This record gives sequence, C-alpha cells and structure tokens, in this order.
Amino acid sequence: MSKPSFSGIHRSHISLLLAAALLAACSKPAPTEEPVRAVRVLTVGEARFDATYEFAAEVRARTESRLGFRVAGKIIRRQAELGQRVKAGQVLAQLDPQDYKLAADAAQAQVAAAATNRDLAAADFKRFKELKEQNFISGAELERRESVLKAAQASLQQAQAQLSSQGNQARYTNLVADVSGVVTAVEAEPGQVVTAGTPVVRIAQDGVRDVVFSVPEDKVAAIRVGSDVGVRVWAEASAQKAQLTGKVREVAATADPVTRTFPIKVALDAAANLPLGSTVYVTPQALGAAGAQVIKLPTTALRQESGNTTVWVLDKASMALKAQPVTVATADGNEVVIASGLQPGMLVVSAGVHVLQPGQKVTIYQEKGVSAQVNTAQAATKPVASASASGAVK
Repeated sequence: MSKPSFSGIHRSHISLLLAAALLAACSKPAPTEEPVRAVRVLTVGEARFDATYEFAAEVRARTESRLGFRVAGKIIRRQAELGQRVKAGQVLAQLDPQDYKLAADAAQAQVAAAATNRDLAAADFKRFKELKEQNFISGAELERRESVLKAAQASLQQAQAQLSSQGNQARYTNLVADVSGVVTAVEAEPGQVVTAGTPVVRIAQDGVRDVVFSVPEDKVAAIRVGSDVGVRVWAEASAQKAQLTGKVREVAATADPVTRTFPIKVALDAAANLPLGSTVYVTPQALGAAGAQVIKLPTTALRQESGNTTVWVLDKASMALKAQPVTVATADGNEVVIASGLQPGMLVVSAGVHVLQPGQKVTIYQEKGVSAQVNTAQAATKPVASASASGAVK
C-alpha cells in the first residue's frame, strides 16, 4: 500500500483551517447586555401656580371728539397743532368766509326791503282804517288792506330768519373747540377744500382716562363689567406709583374686524392722571389663576412622540420605564403646567428622556456621597387654560 504524500496532507490541513475561519466569520457574536442607566426622577405633587395673564394696553381719554366745520369751504388757516392743549371756545381752524359774508349781505338787503314793504302796508292800513271810521270805504276794503299788512309782516320775518341763518353760516367758518382737552390728531390742512362734517381735528377731552386692551375670543367670556383689573405703568420708576387698580367699564359685543379680538375698556381714577397714549400693562383678575394648586414639571421631562407630548413614568416595583401621554396647559417660568395625564405620587424622569426606551430597566441616580433625594415636581389637580397669542403669561 502506498503512503500519502506530505504535500497532500498539508493541503488538507490548510482547507480545514480555512473552513474553520469562514465558519467563525459567519457566526454572530454573543449579544451584550445593555447597561442599566441611572436616571433623575421626581415625585409628582401639587404646587402653587404663580403665573398670571398680562396684556399690553393704551391710555385713552374717556371721550374723544372728531371736530369738523358745519359748512363747506376752503381751509385758509389752522391754528390747532398736534399735542396742543386747547380750551373751550378757542378757534382751531378757519374757512374762507367771503361767500358766506356776501350771502349775509344779500340777506340783510332782503330784510331792509321787506321792512320797507311792511311799513308801507302799515301806513295804508292806518289810512284806510280812518276812512272806514268815516264810512267812506266798505269793511271788505279794510280787510284787504289788513291782509296786505300781514303778508308784508310775514315777508319781513322770513327775511330776518334768512339773515340769521346766513349769519350763522358765516360764523360757522370758524371751527371752535366746544370742550377743553388735547389735540390728538390733525386730519386736514390749509388749502384743502372740505365738505360739511369732514373731520379736521380730534380732541381728547380732559377728565377721567380709560385703559384699552384686547383679549382673544376664548378669554372675553370670563371678563365682566365691574371686575377689577391691575394696571402697571411701564414708564413709572416708582413701584408705588406704577401699581394702579381699575374696573372694567365696557366689554365689546363684537370682535374687531381686523384683529378678531375683543376690546376691553377699563376705567381709572381721575387722580391717576396718566399721559394720553402711554403704554401700560393690565392683569385682569377674572383671568388670574395665581395661587391655584397645579401640576408642574420641568421642560426637560417632556418628549415628543408621534405628535403627542409624553413623559417617562418609573414603576418602582419593576424599576422599568413607561411612556405616559400628558396634556400641557401653559407655562409658568421654566416649568410647564400639566392639565391631565399625571397623578400625585408618580415618579417621572426629569432629564435625559430622549435616550430612554419603553420597558427599559433603570436605577435612580444618586449624588456622590449624598443619599438620593427624589425631587418634588409640582403637578396640577385641574386643567389650566393655555395663554393666547394676544396675552402674555407672566
């Protein structure tokens, strides 16, 4: 029997080694167990809600009048200037009075002619009355003379009334302030031809002031006439003078056609004496939720999942995580108010939420050398409405 050659044995050993290497390369490595993460958690509990709704507002006069001429004409002079303080009876602007003066002169001439006719009719009536007493004329003739006298008297009265009207028209060429106040707008200039009633100047009357602000549709139903409103003056340096209190005087029945918000007017004490047009900030007490017990979480505890807001809730028995959907009502500083989804006593992960998975085993993180403390997160017992685009939550 022949013995196998050394080269053949060597080739078979090499083939076995290659096959073993290929099998080793194709086999999957043994799975490594994921390390248990340490997470920060907090205990859901009730806390005081500190935020309030605050709106920007403007100080306006209680009554603002748009004054215009009672007759048409060309403006030749305007004495009123924007921001000028005026008194009742002060001339604000003037029209060209020439045509009205000519009309008044014509009416004066008509009065003179009517007076002459009346005097002539009166003289005739007196003479015919004497003739009647002497039986030289009939009673019918005297009655005709009396009728002529009455007609002449009526014509004179008509001419006098026309003269008075034309005199008024001439006086109306002067635009006079009927109240004392401040000119807040100028809407016509010298040289402009205006019709009767066209606004020329706008006057904010002296007296009490209003604070005007707007609220969205979902807030207007909560505001009632007579409810208190806190007013904070932005420009005042003294905190004592900056804090005022007003009452809601008027709530608009319809929304503004442009902004689709509802204007609210707040009456201020006349002693406040705030500058017209100044900016203030108002806090309606009817919308205030300060002091209410709510659920609050830090923003780092929230995560977005398929369009929903969720938090990680820790099951202390199994030390596993569960995704819990929540509803965010509004913000309170660096925290959010939770309207629903959580109950007091739950353990919620407060940081590192985006690297965790459902069912993942975790441990509670402990500071070095200090016992682990579970922070108390603050959570809501009832829903709190979110802040609208028109108002800011302070």
